Amino acid sequence: MSTSGFTFKDRCVSVLCCRFCQQVLSSRGMKAVLLANTEIDLYSTDIPPTNTVDFIGSCYFTDICKCKLKNIACLKCGNVVGYHVIAPCKPCLLSCNNGHFWMFHSQAVFGINRLDSSGVNLLLWGNLPDLDESTDEDLSGISEEEYIR
Repeated sequence: MSTSGFTFKDRCVSVLCCRFCQQVLSSRGMKAVLLANTEIDLYSTDIPPTNTVDFIGSCYFTDICKCKLKNIACLKCGNVVGYHVIAPCKPCLLSCNNGHFWMFHSQAVFGINRLDSSGVNLLLWGNLPDLDESTDEDLSGISEEEYIR
């Protein structure tokens, strides 16, 4: 996969929801691929999900790289929905990455594309407010229909 000229700012922002119970897990999701195996589709986010997931089990390493990982589970239903990269390995840090260390399995979550403030256009990562400006991270009470509008 060639990464020359590739930019993450043109990617759509997605709301990530648990496939098992429909709980909103993050409002800052992005479609991604596993750096160590680009055949594996994932979702990722750049900030810890608040009050929606928690760590489960022990830390582990994969056979593909030396990143230290720990699984995360949905707080509403208890199902494992992804993992957090606790400590990335040097090759993964040096490869083309977006700085997202919270990963969600595509079989465990679904994404709903967010709209910008006009309510017409898709919200892109390049137009996403800075974390200190964003006030939409606690979205647990908002329905799926409200995201689509």
